[in-house]
Amino acid sequence: QLQLVESGGGLVQPGGSLRLSCATSGFTLDDYAVAWFRQAPGKEREGVSCISSSGSSTNYADSVKGRFTISRDNAESTFYLQMNSLKPEDTAVYYCAAVKLGGCPRSIGIQPFDYWGRGTQVTVSS
Repeated sequence: QLQLVESGGGLVQPGGSLRLSCATSGFTLDDYAVAWFRQAPGKEREGVSCISSSGSSTNYADSVKGRFTISRDNAESTFYLQMNSLKPEDTAVYYCAAVKLGGCPRSIGIQPFDYWGRGTQVTVSS
């Protein structure tokens, strides 16, 4: 059974950092591009970052460029989102997702990602 489980969310002050993890099981992560999405209350789910199956290519939403870093450890079947310089507008539920493709789509849309975690809450507030 294919599973993705997020962890690492929480409450952080503006300017702080968090590292999200997505532990996967039931499939060979090496074959999948993976991504992070987020959804704030009353807003649509948006793509944050994607990393190719090999880890050689990444892309980011403009709103997080220079502050967030996506990475992966295929041997540990886990990928990550390091979030620095957090802002209140980063508050959202963060989801990890996977698709059996080598590369990431140019635009990090919900399609074509097939597999999703249940999300972890990130709240940025003083």
